[in-house]
Amino acid sequence: MSRLRENWRIVLLSVLIVASAVALFAPGVGGSGSGANATNATDTADGSARSDGGLTNLRYGLELSGGTRIRAPLVGLTAEEVSVDANNTTQVAATLTEQLGSEVTPTDVQIRPRGPESADVEVFAENVTRQEFARALRAAGVEASPDDIRNGVTDETVGTTVDVLESKVSQAGLSGATVQTVQSGQETYIQIEVPNANRSEVLDLIGDRGQVRLVAHFPTQQNGTTVYRNETVLTREGIASIGTAQPARGGNPPNVPITLTEEAAGPFAQAMRQFGFTGEGVSACRYEPGGDATDTGYCLYTLVDGQVVFGASMSPDLARDFESGDFERDPAFIITAGNISDANQLQIDLQAGALPTELDIQGEGTTQFILPSLGDRFKLYSLVTGAIAVLAVSVVVYIRYREARIAAPMIVTAFAEVFLLLGFAAAIGYPLDLSVIAGFIAVIGTGVDDLIIIADEVLQQGETSTRRMFRRRFRKAFWPIAAAAATLIVAMAPLSVLSLGDLQGFAIVTIVGVLIGVLVTRPAYGDVLRSLMTR
Repeated sequence: MSRLRENWRIVLLSVLIVASAVALFAPGVGGSGSGANATNATDTADGSARSDGGLTNLRYGLELSGGTRIRAPLVGLTAEEVSVDANNTTQVAATLTEQLGSEVTPTDVQIRPRGPESADVEVFAENVTRQEFARALRAAGVEASPDDIRNGVTDETVGTTVDVLESKVSQAGLSGATVQTVQSGQETYIQIEVPNANRSEVLDLIGDRGQVRLVAHFPTQQNGTTVYRNETVLTREGIASIGTAQPARGGNPPNVPITLTEEAAGPFAQAMRQFGFTGEGVSACRYEPGGDATDTGYCLYTLVDGQVVFGASMSPDLARDFESGDFERDPAFIITAGNISDANQLQIDLQAGALPTELDIQGEGTTQFILPSLGDRFKLYSLVTGAIAVLAVSVVVYIRYREARIAAPMIVTAFAEVFLLLGFAAAIGYPLDLSVIAGFIAVIGTGVDDLIIIADEVLQQGETSTRRMFRRRFRKAFWPIAAAAATLIVAMAPLSVLSLGDLQGFAIVTIVGVLIGVLVTRPAYGDVLRSLMTR
């Protein structure tokens, strides 16, 4: 028992190696395959996701699995901390919408108060210049010049965009997709990485804002002439719950079942009665998919980003529910689409919500597609590079000491450190990419370097005959190693938290590897060396 207590660091290392083996190889133990960082997943018998054909729970990033990366800024201009009274934001927004032209809608203007008399004003339209924005602000009674306006959007808009995009890729079932912000100079970019997906598939999902509206299209009399009006009768805010997209069946086209909120049910039913949909408007829509949408009778149009995706007639049953008041007690109906693909996209847009603004993919944005076969090649090259690094380290260590009882524990300890890192990555579902592999190689180098320092300090000052003498020499070697580790962690910490793309993964792996080394593997190697060198 005393010997076990004396070598508790070796016991701790052994326990952690077993835990890492479980995280790496036990089905269902590693990070979830549907999470933001899981990639290249295949289903196992118990429903868990494994990423390498069932051998391990490791997840692979875009560079090692293939897929699409899109990086783009957000469309928009921001006037920062201009003088806007907190009680006058609605009027200012309405004036801006009117002044900036027909292509700017109320949803393209956002005012974020920063105090009683100041606010950040955003316009989400790529065809608006800073001069036009400044003129519109002055027309709204806000003093502003083009110099007060910058390209880009506020941090709140960026955060909302990231949240909505994460919901979109999650709802679409794109396993392993990641959405993050990346800084380049003063510009903030949104970066989306989707393993095992082609460019067009990803662009179709995230290229549009996803604003969904239900619009009533109906005829009315104006000065004795029949004209058609379009009135928005339902937006996403009025929907309480959203069902799963349904294919065409029983005479119904593909659709998404929805239930309205209590606040939206009454005004929606009132609009249907007021605009004639419960009378002459029943079954009176003449719209044909892809055809003219301006003279089609009484139609309920489903619009996504201002485009009509389907036009439906009012059914007799739903009209009766509107007239009797039953709809307001049970406000459930369906939003229709032209095909099941549109219905699925409609469901995603409704559930995820609308993007505040679009990504400027055609302007400053970039897209990259990595073939899965190329990702497999990178994976092979990474394995070969790691093996060469380990072999080179082993040869150098053996040449230096020429003694197996010193060199072998050193090499085994270095292997254990890498194995613990792999277990950590599998446990949290962190994706391995080329920058992470570089971090692993750096950890191998720094780890063996520290072990050599320990061995040299212990062995090259004469015979180590007692454990007390060994502990004194070990401490003398260990404190500089700990100080160097602390310096490295401080240097890498900013890279691990800032949005700097691939550098972030390298920094995180290096920091975790250094912590594992200082807290676990270096002390355990010291215990092994003590057992071999003392009586």
